[in-house]
Amino acid sequence: METYIQKNSTAYWRGISAMFLGSFVTFALLYCMQPLIPVFSEEFHIAPAYASLSISLTTGIMAVFMLLVSWFSDARGRKIVMAISLSVSAILGLIIAFCNNFSILLILRILQGIMLAGFPAIAMAYVNEEFDPKIVGMVMGIYISGNSVGGLAGRIMVSTLTDFSTWHIAVAGISAIGLLLSIWFWIALPKSQNFSPKKRDLREILAALTKKLQNIELLMLYSISFLIMGGFVTLYNYIGYSLMAPPYNLSQTLVGCIFVVYLIGTFSSTFMGKLADSKGSSKVLCLSIGIMLLGCLTTVHESLSIKIMGVALFTFGFFGSHSVASSWVGKCAHSDKAQAASLYLLFFYLGSSTIGTIGGKFLLWYEWEGVVIVIALALVLALILSSVLLLREIRYKIYSVTQS
Repeated sequence: METYIQKNSTAYWRGISAMFLGSFVTFALLYCMQPLIPVFSEEFHIAPAYASLSISLTTGIMAVFMLLVSWFSDARGRKIVMAISLSVSAILGLIIAFCNNFSILLILRILQGIMLAGFPAIAMAYVNEEFDPKIVGMVMGIYISGNSVGGLAGRIMVSTLTDFSTWHIAVAGISAIGLLLSIWFWIALPKSQNFSPKKRDLREILAALTKKLQNIELLMLYSISFLIMGGFVTLYNYIGYSLMAPPYNLSQTLVGCIFVVYLIGTFSSTFMGKLADSKGSSKVLCLSIGIMLLGCLTTVHESLSIKIMGVALFTFGFFGSHSVASSWVGKCAHSDKAQAASLYLLFFYLGSSTIGTIGGKFLLWYEWEGVVIVIALALVLALILSSVLLLREIRYKIYSVTQS
């Protein structure tokens, strides 16, 4: 008999705090390099698209290895894989802090991406397996809010410390914090109660993955994740170039402060997760992506305050979209949830690598307006797919009523 973690129990508070902090560490380490992309361009004399590889390579390799990690965790367990992932990633961050060669830095970031792969896919599976299904949407929202807070803290801390010292000290600082929090995660997270180790050969896993890709609803959710994450990372990769150039001429610290809007994501992921539980995932997903698109288009405005408002609106919509789509994947996947979650994140981070790199080319060709064109096209496609999901849901409800 399955024993779920119930709301407001001791295990619940330990569980959500550990998942929040694990998410915090993962995304602080993953994206702390993002505000440094213009710094790398200047220090190493490289183009924006090449400098962005410090993000794109890490997210891309992480996406691929999440498939293998989910297979490994089926045999070894969820908690130990997540804990090792966090601690080793933090140690690699400390090594990166001493790097003075961009090529070596990229190699270390690839290794860090491999290790970071051990947390996100397994975390989603853990939440879906261990928490009461009635609160999964809310718990997933809290977990994803850790993404926003971690991404915010990593970016602001690195930006500010880089202005006052060097990026080396900044990266060392955030990595040291990550190592301490990974130790707390290991202590606090409740052991899995609904997980049974399964030794499966690779052919079984490939068959399970193929089956998930044949599910039209899951495939559309995966495609949406590719598009929304691609658009999100593209905006944050290159917004610094626009804000540090005329007519704004902002400092590295002030550009880093733009990431304060990540706090909006902390609210929107939980709020939209709850809303999806009560109003339906498809409706809330359409709404969230629409908000992203509106925010993206608003950043074209020349006024700095309106541009920042656009970034905030865009961020609100992204974290809402991600919260709803990721929890929906868990509901659609009645079996092999770790594989379903890892496929979602494979598309998610491949979108980051692919669209993020394309955005760098458009920045060179058409400046900020070119970046907005890339993002807007991705979001229009995502909105079309989410609308199809909504129509499928409406059609199913009408069919159910007529049959009854």
